[in-house]
Amino acid sequence: MPRSRDGGGASRAPPNAKQQQLQAELAPPCTMAAGLTTNQGLRLADNHHALTAGVRGPVLLEDFVLREKLLHFGRERIPERVVHARGAGAHGYFQAYRSMATYTRAAFLQDPAQRTPVFVRFSTAAGERGSADTVRDVRGFAVKFYTAEGNYDLVGSSMPVFYVQDAMKFPDLVHALKPEPHHGMPQAASAHDTFWDFASLMPETTHMLMWTMSDRALPRSYRMMEGFGVHTFRLVNARGDAVFAKFHWKPRLGVHGLAWDEARQIAGVDQDFHRRDLWEAIARGDFPEWELGVQIVDAGREDQLGFDLLDATKLIPEELVPVQRIGRLVLDRNPDNFFAETEQAAFHPGHVVPGIAFTDDPLLQGRLFAYTDAQLARLGGPNFHELPINRGVCPFHNFQRDGAHRRAIARGRVAYEPNTLGQEDGSEFRVDGGPPQGDQAPPAGAGMPRLRGRGPAFDDHFSQAALFWHSQGAFEKEHIVAAFRFELSQVERLDVRQRMVDNLAHVDAMLARKVAAGLGLVPDPRAAAGRAGFRGARGALAVEESAALRMAAGPAPGTQPIATRRVAVLVADGVDAPGLRPVLQALQDAGARCLVLAPQRAPVATEAGRPFAVDHALASMPSVLFDAVLVAGGARAARALAASGAAQHCVLQAYRHGKAVCALGEGAVLLRPLGLAAGADADALRPHPGVVLGPGTAETARAFVEAIGRHRHWDRPLAGSVPA
Repeated sequence: MPRSRDGGGASRAPPNAKQQQLQAELAPPCTMAAGLTTNQGLRLADNHHALTAGVRGPVLLEDFVLREKLLHFGRERIPERVVHARGAGAHGYFQAYRSMATYTRAAFLQDPAQRTPVFVRFSTAAGERGSADTVRDVRGFAVKFYTAEGNYDLVGSSMPVFYVQDAMKFPDLVHALKPEPHHGMPQAASAHDTFWDFASLMPETTHMLMWTMSDRALPRSYRMMEGFGVHTFRLVNARGDAVFAKFHWKPRLGVHGLAWDEARQIAGVDQDFHRRDLWEAIARGDFPEWELGVQIVDAGREDQLGFDLLDATKLIPEELVPVQRIGRLVLDRNPDNFFAETEQAAFHPGHVVPGIAFTDDPLLQGRLFAYTDAQLARLGGPNFHELPINRGVCPFHNFQRDGAHRRAIARGRVAYEPNTLGQEDGSEFRVDGGPPQGDQAPPAGAGMPRLRGRGPAFDDHFSQAALFWHSQGAFEKEHIVAAFRFELSQVERLDVRQRMVDNLAHVDAMLARKVAAGLGLVPDPRAAAGRAGFRGARGALAVEESAALRMAAGPAPGTQPIATRRVAVLVADGVDAPGLRPVLQALQDAGARCLVLAPQRAPVATEAGRPFAVDHALASMPSVLFDAVLVAGGARAARALAASGAAQHCVLQAYRHGKAVCALGEGAVLLRPLGLAAGADADALRPHPGVVLGPGTAETARAFVEAIGRHRHWDRPLAGSVPA
């Protein structure tokens, strides 16, 4: 697979319409032949010295070259997004599996042979532009489809629900979540008083809190993260028939998360961890892929679900409405310039195409207003749609004119409608009451009352939070409890901590007791019920558990792909290369990325005295940057690794974090703190799932690949006592 020299990757398909459009915008590189010029094209002879009055004299005001350079430099930054400031983007394409004409007239969902260009931006929500990638947070998952009918933006996130039901509360939520205004701390974190004060007073946040306290808030990679449209939309077919729809993105590599301890360490080692992972995967040709899914609810059926479809704090259990997988998203090209593309990309849930329409979801309706206003403020004016990354691939015609940063040169004397002067034959041009287009949907009813309030189904704040809790596996529940304990332990106000555990008692009594025990509290559900923001409504859900809400759900253990997983291979002088190579080959055949680590970043000698290449020094690549650890055999190498604190910490920390660990031959000495040794039998290994000991054979390799395929092995009873 050819790759660009700058790591941009290479697409399997010829450049699509969007790529061709962007290529016309690429600036020529600065080379010795081209030299340097000013922005006006004046060639520069000296880019090192300002113009001065004499050798030691003052800088002259007439130096327009210096002024241009400094003034431009001082204006290079634009306001960052208020939320979702830190992001990473990539280009790719979407391809439908089959025609969706039964449900929608949207052209990009009709032809399986058509590839629609896309640009995708992933992001954290709370942190500023320079914050770390691996914080506990919901992630943005925004997709811009450049369709023949106009741009369609599916502006979603990594979780199917949100904190609040109404856009009126969105500014309050963000103010509570952001760093506290008196001292500007903490950065990109919810573990502080103002957030939990707000959350404890707003029970509608409870369902979202269950998600953000779960491992879903700590994705292993953007490539291993689900996406959701969050809101309920309407699909409209050519006949005008409408159905309700929820959108899903299902990653081909499965859904995987980090351990909390691991995420915090990665933030200190590589704050660009997710951004780098995405970039490098595309540059290697390991193109990330998701399937687009929809849950479709026929009009008239929405009242049978047990909750209100317009409530953004609720999801539709997949057991009630299965997800239909209707197409695939492939990201195959990195941006040429981060600022021009990723930073200037302007997404908006109001950018729809014919066949996709809105509902009366009060949170969605607020977003339809707020996103336009945010882009006007951030990108400096009303012409942000003309920026190359935002420009559609279809023609657009309207009479909007002028404004800051206008690129298009409009011709003619007419800038209004209706008109006759703009037509060569003098006929009237009028757009007035034609057939419904992309901005119109089936009417919601006329003469509806205008009020500030919501239906009673919106008052159920706990039943879906309980559904999420009861759907988790044992280790997932432990992680949720630990996350609540950590977050609330950072809250100084006792009354805030108490309110939160009182609210949790209405989700599940055991959950509340476990969280409270770590805080020295006792949950009181009656106290929560007596507070002003409490609502006692409970919906009648048709399911008590949903496997789709469990990260461990999906294919049977060992059947998930290990493509692009990173494996640390520990070696030292005296490594048994013949025993190591078959296992390395099996891992590479399965698509894993193996990086060889040694005490020094220099080739080591094999048992036969031949050089064995090393990729990194152990001290610079901790286990938190890998998905599994493989310890090579060889008596001399094993002794050297056992004497290395970095090697022992790497292996034991990987074990503690539930990762697959394989030791070949004498390499098992590094597992001695677990009571294991080379040749350990099945009984000895039973308390250590995901640990593989054996010689460098195909059988050992198969067992290790299967262990990596399970992603994590949290059912290790000794993990908590491992000194790592």
